[in-house]
Amino acid sequence: MGRWEPDALGRLQQAALALYGEQGFDNTTVAEIAERAGLTKRTFFRYFTDKREVLFWGSQELEEGLASGVGAAPESAAPLDAVGAALEAASGFFEQRREWVVRRQRIITANPELHERELIKLASLTRAIAAALRDRGVDDPTATLTAKAGAAVFEVAFEQWTDETNQRPLQELIRGTLEEFRAVADAR
Repeated sequence: MGRWEPDALGRLQQAALALYGEQGFDNTTVAEIAERAGLTKRTFFRYFTDKREVLFWGSQELEEGLASGVGAAPESAAPLDAVGAALEAASGFFEQRREWVVRRQRIITANPELHERELIKLASLTRAIAAALRDRGVDDPTATLTAKAGAAVFEVAFEQWTDETNQRPLQELIRGTLEEFRAVADAR
C-alpha cells in the first residue's frame, strides 16, 4: 500500500492488531506497525500517543456517547434505567467492529499491562456516566453507585460478548446482565 492511500487510521489499527497477534504485543514496535500499514512512524504518532493506544482508540467517543445517552433518557427514567438505555444504545459502537474487538480483547487479556490500561479506561467511562447522572440531578452517592453498577453490567456483558463462541448481540447481553443485576440487588 502506498502512503497516499486512504484510511490511515484503519490501516494502522489493522496492522497493529495483526502484528500483536503474530509476534505479541511486547515484541511489536511502532516502526513495524507503520511499515505494515504502508505509513511512516510520524503518521502513526499523528493518531496515537503510543502502541497501547491503538487498542483503545475510540474510548473518548464511547464516553461521550454514553454520557449523551444518559442525558437523552426521559426525565422520568430512574438512574439505572437511563444508564441501561445508554449502554444498550452504545452497543452498536462495538457491533460494527465485532471481529476487531474480539481479536483486540484476546490481546488485552494476554497482557497485564494492557489489562491495567483497560481498567483505567473503564474507570474513566464510569466517571463520565456519573457526571451525566449528576447533570440529570442525581445526587451522590447515587450517581456514582449507579455509574459503577452500569460499568459492572457492561463489563460482564462485554466479556460474554467477546467470547468467540457467543452468538448473541451485545445489546441483548447488556439487557440480560442488567436484569441479573436487578435480581441480585432485589434479593434479600
